[in-house]
Amino acid sequence: MKNWVFLLFAIVSEVVATSALKQSEEFSKVGPTIVVVVGYLISFYFLSLTLRTIPVGIAYAVWSGVGVALISLVGWVLFDQKLDAPGAFGIALIGAGVIVLNVFSKTAVH
Repeated sequence: MKNWVFLLFAIVSEVVATSALKQSEEFSKVGPTIVVVVGYLISFYFLSLTLRTIPVGIAYAVWSGVGVALISLVGWVLFDQKLDAPGAFGIALIGAGVIVLNVFSKTAVH
């Protein structure tokens, strides 16, 4: 169970880092740039911890899929970025894929 918590930390820190990319203005602003670098370091560290028990394909699918959905939400809420119906449908499909992997796949460790 703790490996799934580690994966959650990896996802959240990746979303924070990705969100700070916009504020870094191509790494020209020091504060947001530090958030990007530290966020990705934390994210990859926690992602590596999950690989002790969660297969790399499953861990990466969940990490990237949930990350895509969350960063889309962040873009909508914080940056007023619009998401059209096909984009929302595509993100829903990614979410459905993560659910299928975790609920039905025998390779996912529970």
